[in-house]
Amino acid sequence: MKKHLLILPLCFLALVLTIATTNWPSAAARREVKFQKFTLDKEFRSEGVAVGDVNGDGKPDVMAGNLWYEAPDWKVHEIAPVQKFDAEKSYSNSFVNYAMDVNGDGWDDQILLGWPGQDRAVWRENPKSGSGHWAVHPIAPNACNESPALGYLSLTPTLGSSGLHGILTDLWSKRSKENRKPKPKDKPVLVFSVDDSQMAWFEPGTDLNAEFKKHPISIKSTKATAKADGVFRYSHGLGIGDLNGDGRNDVIINTGYWEAPIDPRSGTTWNFVKTNLGEDCAQMEVYDVNGDGLNDVITSSAHKTGIWWFEQKKGANGQQEFVQHEIDRSISQTHSLMLADINGDGKMDLVTGKRYWAHGPTGDENPSAPPVVVWFELQRTKGEVSWVKHEIDNDSGVGTQFTIADMNGDKRPDVITSNKKGVYVFLQTK
Repeated sequence: MKKHLLILPLCFLALVLTIATTNWPSAAARREVKFQKFTLDKEFRSEGVAVGDVNGDGKPDVMAGNLWYEAPDWKVHEIAPVQKFDAEKSYSNSFVNYAMDVNGDGWDDQILLGWPGQDRAVWRENPKSGSGHWAVHPIAPNACNESPALGYLSLTPTLGSSGLHGILTDLWSKRSKENRKPKPKDKPVLVFSVDDSQMAWFEPGTDLNAEFKKHPISIKSTKATAKADGVFRYSHGLGIGDLNGDGRNDVIINTGYWEAPIDPRSGTTWNFVKTNLGEDCAQMEVYDVNGDGLNDVITSSAHKTGIWWFEQKKGANGQQEFVQHEIDRSISQTHSLMLADINGDGKMDLVTGKRYWAHGPTGDENPSAPPVVVWFELQRTKGEVSWVKHEIDNDSGVGTQFTIADMNGDKRPDVITSNKKGVYVFLQTK
C-alpha cells in the first residue's frame, strides 16, 4: 500500500507561518486560477469532509459522514449505514471529518465529530482491504465548539509546519515503504472543549478501544460561565497558532488565547491571555498577513456577515494589541474557512464560502442567497494589504468544515466541500 503524508497548513497549510516580504514572487509570477467542479453527491450527507487514501491505491479519496467516494470515478461506498437528512428541517450528525491513521497501521481512518456537545466523538477504523462497515472507537464523550481543530501544538513537528484544523493534506508526498508510518510524535492532535466545561487537547492512548487521552488546557468552567469562557457546546471560533512569539502553538478563541506551556503534557492548565478578536466566528486562522514578523488572526462570521483579519501590533509600552481590518461583507454564513497558497505566489490566500441554510431556509442573514465558494487573494503593495475576491462556484457552498488537498498530483491545492447541497470536488485546472 502506498501511504501518503499528512502536512498541516491548516487545515493544510492553513497554518502558522512567518515569512519575509522580500521573498514573494513578483506579480508577473502569479498564474491564472480556474477550477473545474465535480459533483460526487447531490444528497445532504455531512457538514464536514475529509480526504485520505482509503483503499491504498495511491489516489486521494473523499470521506463525508457515512460514505466514502473512491477516486477517480467517485464510486460510493458505505462507512456506516446511510442516513437520510432533511436539509430544510434538520441537521446531519456529521459536523467535522478528518482523515488520520489513528492506529498506526498505515491506513487512513476517519475521525468524525457530530452534533456539538451531544454526540460522542469517534474514530472509525479503516477495514483495509476488507468489506463491510467500519469499526467505531471512542475519542471523547462529546466535542464542544462548532470548529474543533486538528493540528500540531509544536511549531516544528517532524512531518511539516505547525497548523490548524485547516490541514493542508499533501497526499502526493513520496515515502518509502519502511518509513510510511508516522511516528506517534508526528501525529496531529485534536483540540476542542468537552462537557461544556473545559478546553483540552486529545491524543490516542495505547488502548485503541478506550477514549483518547485528555490533556487539560483551561480550568473547568461552570454551567453559568461556559459560554463566556468559550467552552460551551455552541461556542463559535477556535484556532491554533503562535500568537505570543515563543515558538509554541497557542489555542485561540475570540476573547483571547491560552498560552502553550513548554510541556503540553504536564497536566497543568494553560495561562489565558484576554484580548478582543471580534465576534463569534468560524475557524480562526493564524498567519503573518502583512509580513511584519508578527502573526495575525483571520476570522469569518459563522451566521452573520463579515470576514476580517486582526493585525497584531506592539503598543507604546510593548504590549500586544490587535487591530481589526475588514476583508469582505458580501457573503453571509461563512461558517468555515481555510488558508492555502491557491495561486502559487508564496503567500497564503483565504478560502471560504456560504454555509447554505445553516439554520434552515428562514434562519440567519440571507439564507437562500447563492451558496458560493470563494477565495481571497492576498496582495501586499508597499506595506499595504489587500484581498481580491475570486469566485470558485455559486451553487454549492461550504459546511461547518471543508478540506483543501492536492487531488491529482499537480502540486496545486484543490477544494473539497460537503453540506446541504451535496459533496463536491473543485479541481484546479491549467
